Amino acid sequence: MSLNRCDLLRWQFDLTWSLFEYHLERLKPDDFLWEPAAHCWTVRHDVAGKWVPDWAETEPDPVPVPTIAWLSWHIGWWWSVTIDHAEQRPPRERAEITWPGDGTSAVEWLRGLRVEWLAVLDRLSDADLDAAAPFPWPKDSEHTVAHMVAWVNTELLKNAAEIGQLRLTRAASA
Repeated sequence: MSLNRCDLLRWQFDLTWSLFEYHLERLKPDDFLWEPAAHCWTVRHDVAGKWVPDWAETEPDPVPVPTIAWLSWHIGWWWSVTIDHAEQRPPRERAEITWPGDGTSAVEWLRGLRVEWLAVLDRLSDADLDAAAPFPWPKDSEHTVAHMVAWVNTELLKNAAEIGQLRLTRAASA
């Protein structure tokens, strides 16, 4: 069987998502805001009651350990902006993308982004994959849409592994 590049990238995404879903199905409400270390990034209420992520324009050294809530916001942020670019909509600013406020809503949000991303993937042709990538690289980059799709798959797998490791660590330390 011969796969075209679109089919291969879609297969890779589906595999990545299945590995992520394994952890999403097992998350408990208290997992999301559990702080695994004293030096961590999480999401917090601002004065208006909106959930905002800890953030620094320059990555600190040492890098804070993120909570599952922070990671789920992070996935929602980069994926929402990628979808905005892919759909040729004005991309939202980081501060416009907020964490939904609880674990169940966060998982629903991520699953909704999956559905939106599948719609993007389903309409791509092999020729589309050769177009210049709208994100996350500078406009003068030589990266293509194929690179962008592969980046989404890789970034999602990395974040899924981080969430899975935090979930397992919390469960083992209980």
